[in-house]
Amino acid sequence: MELPNIERQDPNQFSTLIDIIARLRAPNGCPWDRKQTHRSLREFVLEECYEVLAALDEGDSQKLCGELGDLLLQIVLQAQIAREASEFEIADVLTGINTKLIRRHPHVFGGVKVKDADDVTHNWELIKQKERGGEISILASVSKSMPALAYSQEIQRRVAGAGFDWKDDEGVIDKLTEEVEEFRQTKTPEHRAEEFGDIIFTLANIARRMDIDLETVLREANSKFYRRFTTMEDLCRQRGLKFPGLSFDEQNKIWDEAKKLNG
Repeated sequence: MELPNIERQDPNQFSTLIDIIARLRAPNGCPWDRKQTHRSLREFVLEECYEVLAALDEGDSQKLCGELGDLLLQIVLQAQIAREASEFEIADVLTGINTKLIRRHPHVFGGVKVKDADDVTHNWELIKQKERGGEISILASVSKSMPALAYSQEIQRRVAGAGFDWKDDEGVIDKLTEEVEEFRQTKTPEHRAEEFGDIIFTLANIARRMDIDLETVLREANSKFYRRFTTMEDLCRQRGLKFPGLSFDEQNKIWDEAKKLNG
């Protein structure tokens, strides 16, 4: 099969990316790209997803543009590997997602009427359940490889869409209080770990109900702590102090300074 002349193609076209990947995977292409498989690329797909999230957290549109390109590369590379194995084509990927989007938005592409976003979410879950068939759990399609916090929020969102949810926020907050008390009463490391998991699970439920994305806010909290702690280290260096040698009270005083400097 004759390969396209990549250098003469329009870099603005999606087809150019498809041809580039095909060229990289060709017998005279790139040795690294040629040796990749669906499984070997898993870590890179995940890494690119996290880099997209980082760009979103930073609010850097130029970085986001680049990271979305890197993620798109992973998608097209997976599709090319599938094409070579006669599994499916990139056109099948596009057909699948286009058809799904139309089918799951009958309020836009059909005659269904909705009041608000909550109605849309409810209908979305009903459509997905119909697609899966009545014998398959509504949780079955949630990827267990998701980060634990995101998985927790997603499975709770799924069951809430099916009507299994607290009537109000106070009920779930009371549940958090109950879980904390059960944690206080634990006697063994195993029981303590189990009850701590229940606390986190309940926090995930509270966050979901309040439209708080746990992964995002925890990344932001991590980033804030990182900034404040590195500022503490800088202050100690400027003053000729050894941070580990300071008392807890002294460390906390510098922590307060770092908070004022970094918010």
